[in-house]
Amino acid sequence: MPSDSSLLSNTQLSKRIMALIGPFNKKGVALVPETSFAMDLDFDSLTVMDLVANIEDEFDMVLPLNMLPDLETIKDVTSAVENILGSK
Repeated sequence: MPSDSSLLSNTQLSKRIMALIGPFNKKGVALVPETSFAMDLDFDSLTVMDLVANIEDEFDMVLPLNMLPDLETIKDVTSAVENILGSK
């Protein structure tokens, strides 16, 4: 259930994003800010799009498609979500 995400710290935001990644983490990789979706988690494009949809629902926001290629790590996604929520 989405809450007022604008009050979340970067650490809280990162933890919520990691929780959303959990069900997709079939390899059981330890999730840290530097974890790479392609290299560490072996996510394919469909998995990435499912994750993006979950993040958008969780935080009631939209991640622009042109931004997705630059989001390679959990830290990248956290920063992008933080920036988008901050501009709301």
